[in-house]
This record gives sequence, structure tokens and C-alpha cells, in this order.
Amino acid sequence: MKGSVLIVGVGASQGLGAAIARRFASEGYPVVIAGRNAAKLEQTRQELEASGARVTAVVGDGSLAADAQNFVDAAVAQAPLELAIHNAGSNQPSPFLNVSEASFESHWREHALGGFHLAQAAIPRLLERGAGGLFFTGASGSLRGKANFAPFAAAKAALRALAQSLAREFGPQNIHVAHVVIDGGIEGDRLLTLRPQVKAQRGVDGMLNIDAIAEAYWVLHQQHRSAWTLELDLRPWSENF
Repeated sequence: MKGSVLIVGVGASQGLGAAIARRFASEGYPVVIAGRNAAKLEQTRQELEASGARVTAVVGDGSLAADAQNFVDAAVAQAPLELAIHNAGSNQPSPFLNVSEASFESHWREHALGGFHLAQAAIPRLLERGAGGLFFTGASGSLRGKANFAPFAAAKAALRALAQSLAREFGPQNIHVAHVVIDGGIEGDRLLTLRPQVKAQRGVDGMLNIDAIAEAYWVLHQQHRSAWTLELDLRPWSENF
């Protein structure tokens, strides 16, 4: 029996979270999408449902323990939890001396603390099932701190370390923990709205296609446990790294 798939950090339908939901729904999985923007989340839910997906939407803030628990409970109400994905991606670049304590903490709460809360809510359910996965969406900042990216890099590096620790603790209990480094610009609603010129600047396939990223998450989840991936990095063919 297929379990439920929970994606935390879903907004517009042309975003990575929605693409992941579409990919798993196409295989018959019931999906639960969660995010903070009620209007975007509902539009995405309607589009997924119109395509034949079994989908539930839950509005909330993943940096709050109670909301993270609500997300997991909503997934379990559909079917035993099989996979939970933390997909937060907000970033507000700024010169370091202009960064406020509130901004630094906001990044940490969304990425590091949000990942912590989802893990604490999801892992007990995965252990009950005796198998499953917990995936985290990382970024270039997970590996290196660029100028003007101090809050984001600090938070994403913390999330990466969390994923490593969880993989070592719960892998032997048949829970596949993986961290996906998205090393480049995502061709989705968020970036193209903020910087519409970037697609032309990067050229053909110069940005990460959301459906191609979602396919990588699907492949991760299908891996045989004798050859699990802890960290997967994805970048356009033309990206410098």
C-alpha cells in the first residue's frame, strides 16, 4: 500500500514544492502540501486536484512545532506516512553590516528550526511504519557562504548538518534521510517573478527545471537501501561550481 507524501514549503504551482507533489501524485501517492501562503496553496491544490491528484492542503508555519505536527497529522490521516520533504527556500540577500538580528533569526527559523520540527514530527511516524524517507532541500549556501548571503548560508549549513546527523542515527532503522543541494537558479515562479530577465541571461537549460528536480526526488525515494544517497547535488550543465 502506498503511504502518504508530505511536502512542506509549497507555494505557487510553478514552484519546486508543487512539482514534487505532481511527480509523486502521478505515481498514485496521496500528497499533502503545506505552506504559509493560503491563496497560493489553495490555487496549487486546485490545479493538482484537477489533474487527478489525491491532494490535501494545510496552511501553517513550519518553523512552529504545532504547525509541523499538524502537517504530519494531515498526511497520516490520508495514509501511513511514507515520505516527508522539507522544501523551504526563502532568502533575503543583504550586506552583512545591514543584516538585523531579526533577519538572521528569521532565516534560521525557516530553514534550520523548520527542518528540526518536521523531523521530530515525522520520524516517529516513519519508525511506526518501519520504513520511509525524510528529504531536505538545500542550496549552494549549504556548502559555502557567498558575500551578502550570511543569514541564508548559516541556516542552510545548519540544515545540512542536521540531515547528516539524522541519516547516521536513523538510517540503520530503515529511514532514508537525504539532503539535496540545489546549486543554481530554479526556473520557477519565485525567481522569475523577482528577476524575470535571468532566464534569457542564463540561456537554454541554464536554470534548474522544476520537473527535472522533482524527478531526482522520485529517484532518491526509489533507491534500494543497499545503495542509499545521503547527499545529491543538482546544477545546470552550464553552471560554474
